[in-house]
Amino acid sequence: MAREKQEECPSIPGWLVSFGDLMSLLLTFFILLYAMSTVDITKALKFLSYFQGEPQYKPLRISVIQPIVPFSTDVVAKIKKRIKRVLPVSAFQIALTSKYVMLRLFNDVLFENNGYTLTPKAKAALDGIAKQLVALQKHDKFHIKVAGHAFIIDDEALPKGVHDAWDLSIKRAEAVAMYLMQKGVDPSRFFITGYGDTKPLYTWNNPMLKRRNNRVEIFLEVDKKFQEPQTKKAQ
Repeated sequence: MAREKQEECPSIPGWLVSFGDLMSLLLTFFILLYAMSTVDITKALKFLSYFQGEPQYKPLRISVIQPIVPFSTDVVAKIKKRIKRVLPVSAFQIALTSKYVMLRLFNDVLFENNGYTLTPKAKAALDGIAKQLVALQKHDKFHIKVAGHAFIIDDEALPKGVHDAWDLSIKRAEAVAMYLMQKGVDPSRFFITGYGDTKPLYTWNNPMLKRRNNRVEIFLEVDKKFQEPQTKKAQ
């Protein structure tokens, strides 16, 4: 009777083969994700340094760009405080981002009879804004973008001399900008534009919300030509 041949090496458990295949696939998957991603050179060099010792690359100079936030929150609070003295909270909005300060004034209290003549309340609010801008322009480098928006609600009649919503939006922006200039704000800082009815805030079929699409927005933006990078030596 022939002897049964003994196994030279014990067989590998089936689960271990599957586990090894899974680990290989996972490793391939993460390598693929890394290859498809945008590689940060600094992080990549730091990662490779763990395997290659101290990195040979060392930047000689570092450019530090100043932050582009134009004004502090304290300045924005001062502008808001001046406006709240003459306008209800529902008549304006203020937003501060990393690129600009935006002041939004709604047409219900800004212009008379849905036209482009400023109301007494609007002038009082703009007086406060102008005082703050005049103080800022002595030491801050910025420009002012005034954007008008006009929406004709329920076939309202256009003011005399106005051809369409775009024309009305321009005249509204001009009225606000001209008043600020008359109060001492540097005219060379202004950019005036009109969007007509192309950029609504609200699209719901609600007459009250549609009326709030009529507005003028004042953007205070740092002039990029004054954003010069500061250079210092790396430590």
